[in-house]
Formats: sequence, structure tokens, C-alpha cells
Amino acid sequence: MVIFDSHKKEKVKFEPIKDNEARIYVCGPTVYDDAHLGHARSSISFDLLRRTLEALGYKVIFVKNFTDIDDKIINKMNATGKSLEEITTHYINSYLKDMEALNVKRADIEPKATQSLEAMFDIIQRLLDKGYAYKLTNGDIYFDVSKDEEYCSLSHKCPQDEEAQHRVDTEGKKNPQDFALWKACKGENDVCFDSPFGSGRPGWHIECSAMIKKHIAYENTPYQIDIHGGGADLFFPHHENEEAQTFCGYNQHLAKHWMHNGFVQINGEKMSKSLGNSFFVKDALKHYPGEVLRFYLMSTHYRAPLNFSEEDLIASKKRLDKLYRLKKRVYGLSKKQKDKEFENKLLEAMKDDLNISKALAVVDEFVKNANEELDNNPKDKVLKQKILSNIEFIDKLLGVGGSDAYEYFQAGIDEESKKKINELIEKRNQAKKEKNYALADEIREELNKMGIQIQDTPNGTLWEKV
Repeated sequence: MVIFDSHKKEKVKFEPIKDNEARIYVCGPTVYDDAHLGHARSSISFDLLRRTLEALGYKVIFVKNFTDIDDKIINKMNATGKSLEEITTHYINSYLKDMEALNVKRADIEPKATQSLEAMFDIIQRLLDKGYAYKLTNGDIYFDVSKDEEYCSLSHKCPQDEEAQHRVDTEGKKNPQDFALWKACKGENDVCFDSPFGSGRPGWHIECSAMIKKHIAYENTPYQIDIHGGGADLFFPHHENEEAQTFCGYNQHLAKHWMHNGFVQINGEKMSKSLGNSFFVKDALKHYPGEVLRFYLMSTHYRAPLNFSEEDLIASKKRLDKLYRLKKRVYGLSKKQKDKEFENKLLEAMKDDLNISKALAVVDEFVKNANEELDNNPKDKVLKQKILSNIEFIDKLLGVGGSDAYEYFQAGIDEESKKKINELIEKRNQAKKEKNYALADEIREELNKMGIQIQDTPNGTLWEKV
């Protein structure tokens, strides 16, 4: 497996800290709003990484956190009158529902910041004891970047002091780039927790370092985990600050490898709340099945920016349709015949830093060749079994192709319409039994006018939206 290491800025061979094991931590969402396409793209990118490593035989321990205490959450509390738990529970469940629709596998561990406070206290105390942190008169605790000679060596993105000065400044901070480890309670509208440092709440960056240490960090090794991932916007300052506080606190680098996915853009601009062009996943799912959205979002290499376009999404769906039309041709088959040559070819593409373009080219070639072979040998059972096995492997590795072939083409039909369609099909079947072929033809024509195509098969009458 070869991956692009954001720190080294080059492709490197993935060599895990422990043989045949991969410990991965990906920064999850701050749960104050619904998931947007940027969240979806990051989740799908690292889901592909996880699936590839698992297919290669690695035992993957995958962690994705929820930031459930933050200024944005507190603002939401003040605006809605709801409790912290009400807001965060709602948006965690919403996020998980959206990711399930996108066929993103759930993380093995899903820690919350509010459940990891003791681990945060430990690292903050260590940094204070070692002189890497200092406490202000108002109770805030800051990391002193001037004490860390390696600061900015991870991302190489640190701005000059004058550039950093425009960031939120706090009276008493030693350096403009110093960042908060602990924020003292600021009043009745604040959310506060008891700590050895006084009532307050953690800074954002300390959360991930603490959760990694608590849940998956190796002891007595140069690196705590194998891979740390997230969106490209997190590399600086978030990941830079995580690395600084972990290394200074525990004398271990946070991760051996760093991986970052590219932005989602809409109309050429980076998608963000501030630009007002954030496209929620739940809204996209009202118009397109999750599998179609997944296929589109993963079709651009994870490191490249993706300029969201509905035209491109529709074109992407047509590409996925071809896989399902092939699956329809082997519908009802249960026995499978492994095709190691195809599996190795697809896996080789993904082993090259998740080379999705090459992988999908392999899938396209398979679909084309399989259709030609079926045309020439329509009754070849071994061929059909291989085709079905290959589609199952595509689903295992890429997370697409696993739906029922006919249900896939029924997307966009509401339950009431489905009920009517099934009633008409049942009525047609009864007419055929009674040899009332004129009525059966009338019903078929009625279904055609509804945009529904039917097919009589050994598995019964199946239908799809045209």
C-alpha cells in the first residue's frame, strides 16, 4: 500500500507500527448542525482507505470523534434554548443516519469530547509541568508555541507573527500563535466543567490529542498511531497544534502518517458556512439515493478538489447504472465463483494512494467485457457466478454495487406509488392466470405511461423506473 503523506509531501509505502495492524484516527464533525457535502467527502475518502486496508488483510482500528463542546454549540444552545445534550445527540444521530445512507462504515470507536475530559486534564497538566503551557490571570491556559522548536514542522504552513495577529487575540497571550488548552468559565451562558485548573471547558485542539491517547495510542513507540486523517483545512492549525501538544506532552509524535482530503467547491468556491453555500447531505438525499451520491463524491481522487455540479452527478449516476444493468443480467443467482485476477487488478489500483480513476476504469472494463461475454454465452453459469462475485468485491472495496438490482432502479418512487405499482402488477398477474391477455396488456400500458417498465422473470414480475 502506497499513500500520500501530507507531512512528507510525497507518496510513501505504508509500513504500520505493528505488523498487520492499522490504527487510524479521523477528525469527525462538530455537532451543531447537519452534515454537509464536505463531511460526506471526508467520510467517504477515509472509508475507502479503511476498506482497502481491510481487503489487504490488515486489522484496522478506526476511530472518528464527535466534538460535542464548542463555541458554535453554545451559540446554538443560546439561540434555541435547548440543552447541550439535546443539540449534540440530535446532530450526532443525524450525522450517523446520513453516513449510513452513504454506505460509510461506522467507526470502531466514536469518542465524544465531553467523555474524554480526564484524558485532557492529564495532557494539560503535563504541558504545565514541563513549561510548555501557561495560565493567564483569567484562568485560561495556553500552549506556548515559542517553547516548541518543532512547531510548524508538520504542516510547514505557519503564518508570520504579523499575519497571525489578526486571529482572535487574548490579553496576556505571549505569542499570537499560542492556542487555548483550557478556557475558564466566562459567565452564566457558558458551558463549564470542573477541572483541576478551575471551572471551564477544553480548547478544540486538545480534544483529539486526548482522545487518541485514551483510545488507540501505542505506548513506548515513536508514534502513537499509524494514520491521522481529515480535511485539508484541518492541517493548520488544528493538526499542527495536535502534534505539538502530543509531542511535548508525551515525547511521541502523534501519527506516523498524515492524510488529508481535498475541499468540496460549489461554483468554484470552497464550500463553507460563511460563504453561505453549504449543501447539506440530507437535502441531497431527498433527490438522489445515497449510493449515487457516494459514487459521485468518490469518483474524484480524494486529494483533489471536487467542484460540485449536478450535471456531473447525473453523468456519474449513468456510469453506476451500467454496473446495475449488468447485475440485473445475473439476477437471482446465489452461487459465486471467485475471480482473483479481477480482484487483484482492482486492489492494485486502490493500493496506489486510492487511485480511484484507475479503479473505476477497471470496473468499466469489467462491465463492458462481461456484457459482451454474456451476449455470446447467455447460459454460461460459471461466467455469471464470476460476474456476481466481482460485483460483490466491488461493493466490499468501493462500497457501491451492493443494492438489489431492481430496487436500485426504483429510486425516487414514493411508497404510495410503489404500493399502486405492486397492486397493478398483482392485478396483471391474476389477469394472465385467467388468460385475460387483453387486460394484462392494458395494465402493462398503464404502467408504461407511469414511467414504469416491467419484466417477467423466473423470480416473478420485476419493475423499474424508466
